[in-house]
Amino acid sequence: MYLKKQQKSTLYFISLFIFLGASCGINRKVSHKISKEFKSAAVLKNSAFGFALYDLQGKKMIFEKDADKYFVPASNTKLFTFYAALKMLPQNISALRYVERNDSLIFWGTGDPSFLQTELKDQSAFNFLKASDKRLFFSPNRYNGNKLGAGWAWDDYNDYYQAEINELPIMDNTLQVAGNASGTFNLSPKIFSSCFVVDSANKTDFSVKRDLLKNGFHRSNSSPAANYRQRIPYLVSTQTTLNLLSDTLHKFVGLIDMPIPKNAKTVLGADRDAVLTEMLLPSDNFIAEQLLLLCSNEISDTLQTKKAIDYTLNTYLKSLPDKPNWVDGSGLSRMNLFTPRDVVKVLELIYNEVNNPTKLLAMLPAGGKTGTLKNAYPKTDTPFVFGKTGTLTGVHNQSGYVITKKGKIYLFSFMNNNFIEPTSAIRAEIVKTITLIHNNF
Repeated sequence: MYLKKQQKSTLYFISLFIFLGASCGINRKVSHKISKEFKSAAVLKNSAFGFALYDLQGKKMIFEKDADKYFVPASNTKLFTFYAALKMLPQNISALRYVERNDSLIFWGTGDPSFLQTELKDQSAFNFLKASDKRLFFSPNRYNGNKLGAGWAWDDYNDYYQAEINELPIMDNTLQVAGNASGTFNLSPKIFSSCFVVDSANKTDFSVKRDLLKNGFHRSNSSPAANYRQRIPYLVSTQTTLNLLSDTLHKFVGLIDMPIPKNAKTVLGADRDAVLTEMLLPSDNFIAEQLLLLCSNEISDTLQTKKAIDYTLNTYLKSLPDKPNWVDGSGLSRMNLFTPRDVVKVLELIYNEVNNPTKLLAMLPAGGKTGTLKNAYPKTDTPFVFGKTGTLTGVHNQSGYVITKKGKIYLFSFMNNNFIEPTSAIRAEIVKTITLIHNNF
């Protein structure tokens, strides 16, 4: 009996030794091929880039190139926001906080981005307020931060991807302009129609531009095509919120200044994972910023981006190898600075938190199939890379999960900053490297 046990034990250690030896051999092969690829890539020679590759099953970093150096992450920041939301938000997010006092219903915003949002179209808060037979009063000032994030480019104020931040966003905090067959256009929300003026001297192709400091919209003196679409951030304010609520609900909404009480109730709203997917697939900056306010709502009476970030770093991200400089939810700010190995660590934490690979990968852009990776890789029904891109001028990053032909999962972060080559050339090099990993290991 003793000999049989000893034989089994010996066989186990021999098998383990062979497995580990084979794994180490594969990892060395991976490292060699990637090193060779980077040395031959001319597009990388005049820019700063960092790369980290992690073996998920083996729980081992197998390749690093300046992985401890800091880079501007752009929309790779959304992976950190994603993880914060997974840890802090309930399965159905908080749409409103409220109390009922006699004949009045007093409510506060939570930062929920889904209130009649273009794609999510959540009506939880809308239906709750619409159904109430009490007088409605909105109490603002839970959020006292800036309308634009720290380090954002001020001259992008007219672009859809830089909608303003506030405690009770409505319809993406953007005005939507849609051309029609008659050569005119439709507006949503309609209350802004009186704010439009024709720039008679501008006879270029149809477009709309908002004044910097007010909701005045200038349209060119031409007709839009039937398929014309433009989303323009409107200037948020308490009065604009009241006007939009009253117009949308078809009932008067008053204003009251009242601190949120401890016994305020919560209206539950959209499914958290649906909101996260809508942030990740098209890389929605507006949703990302508002998600951090929602996280703050879970821990405080005030809504603050910094409070949510600090709480996440101090509570859930103590294991990061490098201390990041994290300032916003979307990555619009160049003040954000992360290392590739930090991003890889967050990818691992996300993987473990979701604890369902099929569900997780369906939430992320898939190479050649969905979201911001759809056109980066060849079209396919069986993608092998799932992750997040991040792009600003001179910045292009890609981080995520790559599945090899042998079924292994590697986590990677490829960060590129300070280049003057076309972004398409950097993107092509990333695709080439990740495809090499997929095909060979």
